[in-house]
Amino acid sequence: MTSLASRLGSVWPPLVTGALILGVWEALVAGLGIQEFVLPKPSSIVQAVGTEWEGLRTAGIETGTIAVTGLILGVVGGLILALVVTRFGWLSDSLTPMAVAVNATPIIALAPIFNAWFGLTDDRSNQAVVVAVVFFPVFINTAKGLSSVDPDQIELMRSLAASERTILTRVRIPSAVPFFVTSLRLAAPLSVIAAIVAEYFGGPTNRLGPFITQNASFARYDNAWAAIVIASAIGLALFAVALLIERLAAPWRDGPTEG
Repeated sequence: MTSLASRLGSVWPPLVTGALILGVWEALVAGLGIQEFVLPKPSSIVQAVGTEWEGLRTAGIETGTIAVTGLILGVVGGLILALVVTRFGWLSDSLTPMAVAVNATPIIALAPIFNAWFGLTDDRSNQAVVVAVVFFPVFINTAKGLSSVDPDQIELMRSLAASERTILTRVRIPSAVPFFVTSLRLAAPLSVIAAIVAEYFGGPTNRLGPFITQNASFARYDNAWAAIVIASAIGLALFAVALLIERLAAPWRDGPTEG
């Protein structure tokens, strides 16, 4: 009961803060006479969500599908490669620094190249951007977690004639779980951002990226902001799933603290 009350109590501060920000936003736009094409009021954005709901719902499903599928592929690929390079040390020494360097580059700039490879309207071109954005943080963090094990634990397991597989499942993977879930929390919202930005470079027009650009080009900024609200909702939903996975995979991190 105490844990539940603590969790509910942690929800109120961001809700109150969000409500205050929206209230101040609404008051400033109305009080200062700011034009709607510069910054629409939150009430106008909410109204636009209702008015354009059918188009937003379709666009949200399409973009959300690209984000989710790319996220899954990127996470699975990052996990598999992290396990492989941890098993073979020479691979870790050669691939991990290269992955860190590639992760520092603007992966989104690869969108036009993926469009040329897979086709301008092929889902795989946008999915590839999401996979690239998600893959490297998951791989780097998970590989670090798998290798950041106390050498004494490894030595103890080997003194007990434990196989490499047993060491992996009993020592390395539990050690890597916090690193993995942290990367997953970062990657979940990034997948939505990557999907939308990739859509700016090409793809079907019934998605959030084209919806935003088309409405913005005609100064229908309330509709563009409505699409941003839908994108934010998808990102928050994926972030919530990442938190749920964290609590299932690492329940000890959510335990009560002793004072």
